[in-house]
Amino acid sequence: MRETGVTEYTGLRGRLHAFIAHPKVQAGILALIVVNAILLGLETAPQIMAEAGGLIRLADRVILAVFVVEIAIRLFVHRGRFFRDPWSLFDFAVVAIALVPATGPFSVLRALRVLRVLRVLTIVPSMRRVVGALLGAVPGLLSIGMVLVLIYYVCAVIATNLFGPVFPDWFGNIGRSFYTLFQIMTLESWSMGISRPVMEEFPYAWAFFIPFILVATFTMLNLFIGVIVDAMQTVSEAEHADTLDALDRTQDHIEADVHAEVRALRDEIRSLRTLLETRSER
Repeated sequence: MRETGVTEYTGLRGRLHAFIAHPKVQAGILALIVVNAILLGLETAPQIMAEAGGLIRLADRVILAVFVVEIAIRLFVHRGRFFRDPWSLFDFAVVAIALVPATGPFSVLRALRVLRVLRVLTIVPSMRRVVGALLGAVPGLLSIGMVLVLIYYVCAVIATNLFGPVFPDWFGNIGRSFYTLFQIMTLESWSMGISRPVMEEFPYAWAFFIPFILVATFTMLNLFIGVIVDAMQTVSEAEHADTLDALDRTQDHIEADVHAEVRALRDEIRSLRTLLETRSER
């Protein structure tokens, strides 16, 4: 179960929980998400929509109805616990967006229907682990991002002062310098498109561009990757520790049951021995 660690329900809630958590049902929901993604892609093709638009829209509504029923069942089964699980809230939000009429001021929500495809993240455990690791890496990424912004700001001011008068389109103000430096960081046409033309006017401009690329592109990018990898490793270790704890608890329960049964057998043997001794004395 995704919502909580509680897996025991009684009556109708128990039967519905067993149904919605069944592997075949989950596989069916995953298949519908994939089909829905294909249908949303087909809706972007005018020729296909002209030939089979009615059928595609009907299939989309049917799949949406299945998603609504699934969310309703999970709400009935888990009730208040449903809203304490982030993945359940995400499922609820992306399905609710699809129910809002996409007309008038809400027409932009029509494009957001594709968010239903992201429900794959809540179905596939390996994807949930990756997303969890990325969210866990956010504090470290923000710290690196602030350092990167500081480097950008310093370099943008320097570039504006050095190259702005001659190349106003690239370095005319700090905003343009920020954008140009971002292009340089991505290594998109940075040499022939920006660096060499600047070096024709400022021969020593390479002393600015090369250190910036080394720091902003290679060093900071590796730091980003390192933080994400470390977060994923932390999540994997935590899951491994949880698995070991679960195994230990299971082993403890088994040992306790075995000890209880042994004690019960000993008590029965003592009772039988006492009974036999009593009968033999008679």
